[in-house]
Order: sequence, then C-alpha cells, then structure tokens
Amino acid sequence: MATGTQAYGESWYWDNRYTNEPGPFDWYQKYITLAPIINLYVPPNQSILVVGSGNSAFSEGMVDEGGYTDVVNIDISSVVIDAMQNKYRNCPQLKYLKMDVRDMSAFESKTFGSVIDKGTLDSLLCGNNSRQNATKMLEEIWRYNETMNKKSIALYHFCFILNFFYS
Repeated sequence: MATGTQAYGESWYWDNRYTNEPGPFDWYQKYITLAPIINLYVPPNQSILVVGSGNSAFSEGMVDEGGYTDVVNIDISSVVIDAMQNKYRNCPQLKYLKMDVRDMSAFESKTFGSVIDKGTLDSLLCGNNSRQNATKMLEEIWRYNETMNKKSIALYHFCFILNFFYS
C-alpha cells in the first residue's frame, strides 16, 4: 500500500484525509485571487467543470462572487462529495459528483465550456504510475477541449495559467 504523497491518486487516501480534516481547504489560491483572469476568459453563463474539487470554497466563490451559474465539481473521494453535496444542497448552481478524472465517460461530449484544475495533476504526478495516470487525466480533459471551442484553463503551481486554446 502506498503512503504519503504516493497515495494521492487513490480514493482511500482522500476519503481518510477528508474524514480527518473536514474543514475547507483551497490548494494554492482562492477564487477571489484568480477572479480577474477567470472572469476575463470564462463567461459566467458557461458550464464549468472543476476537477479534483475536494472541499475547496473555490467553486462557491465562482458562484457567489463571479456570478457563475453552472459549476460541476468532481472528486475521487466519496467522503468529500457527500459532504459537499450536503453543504450546497440549496445551491443549484453547484453540482458535486464522485468521479475519477482519469475516466469521465459519464459526461457527454460538449458538456463543458471550460475545465479548471488547481492541483489534481500535481497529486497524480506524486503517486505511483504517475505518467500513466497523468496521461489518462490529460486525455480526458483534452477530449473536452476538442469539443469546447478549444478553450480551457488549467491552473497548477500557484495557479499560473498554462494554456488557453482557442478555435
């Protein structure tokens, strides 16, 4: 069994972490810090996918401060998804689904206008089979880039914008 950062790609690790640390935690930056960039490139009426959402308040900020109307959050941890579904049960703009970013086949093509990741790729790169897992994640996200007018935001390491793709 993997330990420490090697287990970052495993659901049991995150279930345990969110059971023991249930409070909200934002990796790298909060929405308010990134709002000027996100608001510039992502219209509020666009459907957004946030991968590896955890218990971050980032998506809440997108709705409350940015006026976003359809933010779908996925995470591998059933513990955190259950908690977030309960927390935001009265906020129809936020949806939380248990899903592995390496297999998002439950979504139909052309579902999302943008995909946001703040640390999931980093987590997968720390674990076992990192190259294979990162490739699976990026292939899944790229599948949506192909159908999203080639526009996507990827946020990593203090939320530098890595790529903007335009049709």
